[in-house]
Amino acid sequence: MNKPKIVRPEESKPAHALWFDRKKYVTINFMVQKPKDVQVDIQPDKLILCCKNETDDVYYNELHFYDKVQIHDSRERVYDRTINVLLRKMKPDYAWPRLQKDPAKASWISVDFDNWRDWEHEEDEGKEEYDHYVDMIREMANSDKGEAPDMGDLSDVSEVFSI
Repeated sequence: MNKPKIVRPEESKPAHALWFDRKKYVTINFMVQKPKDVQVDIQPDKLILCCKNETDDVYYNELHFYDKVQIHDSRERVYDRTINVLLRKMKPDYAWPRLQKDPAKASWISVDFDNWRDWEHEEDEGKEEYDHYVDMIREMANSDKGEAPDMGDLSDVSEVFSI
């Protein structure tokens, strides 16, 4: 079952795309108002999108991915103002420094900073912080510093700082 090849229409422009990276997926949102006649062809190394908007402007995007994706676990969904494409990475836990293979930045591609996270060191930092916290608790439990200090003498602090 082969999809018909999407041919670039003569009068077309690229849709603006916002993308962000996650551990297992790359997400691209093509910004098109009221998209219709949407065609998306996801291949292991590239994506082709062709559609029209509410005023029949024709959009065509072709991008060659930074790395390979799993086509059977990638999908697109059409919304009122966007076409959302979720691409499953062939190599999970590998950060994409850019969306396209070509290091030259296309003018129609932007990073979606609202959804961007530097997930590469996320677990390590969290574990490091947790280990430090556990060590601190152990140290406090093992140190023979006597009873907790009486905090009753701090009641007049509010007067000093005029809370």
